[in-house]
Amino acid sequence: MKRTPVGLVAALALLATLATGCGGDASAGDGDDTVTVTVGYQSKTINTVTAGTLLRSLGAFERELKAQGERSGVRYEVKWQDYATGAPITAQMAAGKVDIGSMGDFPLLLNAARGQQLDRPTRLVSVTGYNLRGGLNTVVTAPNSKLRTLADLRGKKVSTSVGSAADGTLVRALERAGVDGVDKLNQQPAVGASALQAGSADALSQFVAWPGLLAFQGKAKALYDGAELNLPTFHGVTVRDEFAEQRPEVVEAFLRAQITATEHLRSHPVAAAEKVAKATGLPPEVVYLYNGAHGIATFDPTLKPRLVAALKKDVPVLRSAGLVQDVDVDGFVDDRYVKRAHGAAYPKALAAQPPQPRGEVWREGADRTAGFDSPNALLRYVAAHRDTVRAAYVPDAATGTLWFADRAVWVAHGNALRAFVTPAAAQRYVAKHPGARTVSYASALERAA
Repeated sequence: MKRTPVGLVAALALLATLATGCGGDASAGDGDDTVTVTVGYQSKTINTVTAGTLLRSLGAFERELKAQGERSGVRYEVKWQDYATGAPITAQMAAGKVDIGSMGDFPLLLNAARGQQLDRPTRLVSVTGYNLRGGLNTVVTAPNSKLRTLADLRGKKVSTSVGSAADGTLVRALERAGVDGVDKLNQQPAVGASALQAGSADALSQFVAWPGLLAFQGKAKALYDGAELNLPTFHGVTVRDEFAEQRPEVVEAFLRAQITATEHLRSHPVAAAEKVAKATGLPPEVVYLYNGAHGIATFDPTLKPRLVAALKKDVPVLRSAGLVQDVDVDGFVDDRYVKRAHGAAYPKALAAQPPQPRGEVWREGADRTAGFDSPNALLRYVAAHRDTVRAAYVPDAATGTLWFADRAVWVAHGNALRAFVTPAAAQRYVAKHPGARTVSYASALERAA
């Protein structure tokens, strides 16, 4: 695969500029009794919402700090800073301008490496959203593209954000498929989305929520489901070690607030999706695809061993791209604060597993979705209520990745109907099952009805 040293140099230059171009001290307040806490988050990266957008809208962190201040006599002020990716958050943390940040697994490793390099270490203290198979990252193409498999990307231009989790998915997927000769473009997600629409990029590899958004808008279709890698991917919360040592009560307050936001999202998934959509401008239907009751992301603050193990496997990918030399993952992961925030409930929470994939239908005016255990049952329901269906979601028959039912690739096999995120996955099933064939969504609805 073609490397992009120019893009790498530009990315590092941007990081250095951001790190040196900011003024002020994030942990110094306006007065002797005021502690200012600066939180860097990514509003559009919606599987970080329990440490960002949703957490902020609920006011849970501020309430925790107010209660803490009433006990200690210290006044706290929270400043929220929104970014498009994890790189500028890391730059601000390295400069001491952001105290707490949330980002994906690959950016977390860059965050750790940067802190270790500057002798200003950071710590991974919790997880926001994760997918044990890697389904949070997707490669998409234009709706009318003739590209069908990863092999078709040879000699093509693929936009991604170098050093991101989506970049890691692209690198791994191409290597596993034995595909080289890809021209990788290092672009921010919004720039890459525009490039795809303009035709200056043949495909786009990005993280949540860009693939789902573009598919929902009819501006892209899925080419590769990251869950085919069967490698966990997640987003997490990182803090400056110096700040955590000075203000452990703030870190624990943040994590208690994150737990509150997580419980709210689980208990009220539709309302949470609406709240996040209002704050970000994203369609609620897209937010729910990832953050819903059976969405692509599972929200759980605990630092599960399987996710930590996956983080260690990510290091060689970044090292081969020349983005890091090495990362002390064990020294980076620090579960002390989340354990204290959870209290006696931590072991049970740590052992919890994601819910089983299930189809859902969201109807107009409903404050909850209807769930279905089979694609046939879901389609029958949609056919009977098609005038009031806001969105229908169906899990991929092979990976379990939830996708929009009207954007999925459908296969009829006897009386059974199966959905797949990508044409390649559907064709693999058809090739192995005589009598199976792909059908349109309209045909699938008719068959089910």
